[in-house]
Amino acid sequence: MRFPALTPAERAGQVEVWSRRMLALMGIRLEVHGTPPASGPVLLVCNHLSWLDILAIHAARYVRFVSKSGVRQWPIIGTLSDGAGSLYIEREKRRDALRVVHRMAEALRDGDLIAVFPEGTTSDGSGLLPFHANLLQAAIASDASVQPMALRFVDGASGADSAAPRYIGDDHLLASLWRTLKAPDLVAVVRFGDPQSSEARDRRAWAESLHADVRALRRATRAKKSAPEGAL
Repeated sequence: MRFPALTPAERAGQVEVWSRRMLALMGIRLEVHGTPPASGPVLLVCNHLSWLDILAIHAARYVRFVSKSGVRQWPIIGTLSDGAGSLYIEREKRRDALRVVHRMAEALRDGDLIAVFPEGTTSDGSGLLPFHANLLQAAIASDASVQPMALRFVDGASGADSAAPRYIGDDHLLASLWRTLKAPDLVAVVRFGDPQSSEARDRRAWAESLHADVRALRRATRAKKSAPEGAL
């Protein structure tokens, strides 16, 4: 209810603070590697693992997400998503992607930071699903940079990937939330890559290239055993 009276910068700050507090309440530590974008227009592309992705990324850097329309009905997450200015896509309607691309391009021209999950759905984290290229058209149309990023949820003691926040197939939100709350020493690891120019890009070839970039960022995060660049 307070958001309409805040400036865009104040809203961004509030979302980041709220998200960090939510992670802390759930007993989740946050590690941030690389350099988040200081300002837009930038389109960030990231792998997709869980409902928890939105909180983890918002805690690292405020962005506007492109999310499936059903997210609006999720308790707590839907409220945060609405307040953070998410753009919603109805996946059942093929033509809705074109509408969302136009809205994304307008927002990018206004200098926004927008994040998408080009896999289109969550995976089990063992690999990456193919990237859909259509939403990259928004960056090409608005001459915005695209920045790859990678996300992992790991056991803090072993560094191994944790299945606790998993949200795939027949998983239910409440069951995933319960597993997350029970998991000891859970760490959300967010790694930002380098921004890339959209000039003279073919979106399909770019989607394949970004897929390799995100996969490499995940491997780099997996291999790192020393102290993180930033820990919150």
